[in-house]
Amino acid sequence: MKNRIKVERAELNITQQQLAEAVGVSRQTIVAIEKNRFLPSTPLALKISRFFGKSVESIFILEETD
Repeated sequence: MKNRIKVERAELNITQQQLAEAVGVSRQTIVAIEKNRFLPSTPLALKISRFFGKSVESIFILEETD
């Protein structure tokens, strides 16, 4: 699964730390999600998408191989 978290953060000019604090996780968790090393839980995916004011599907993109 791909994600647009880094792009969305850049558009808002916020750091990984700021996003992590806003959704209640560590900065390392955000790093791992951005690098596709960790898939967020459904509640975390919802928190991230709500933070950006977008749908889960617009932040997290399911690929054919998933």
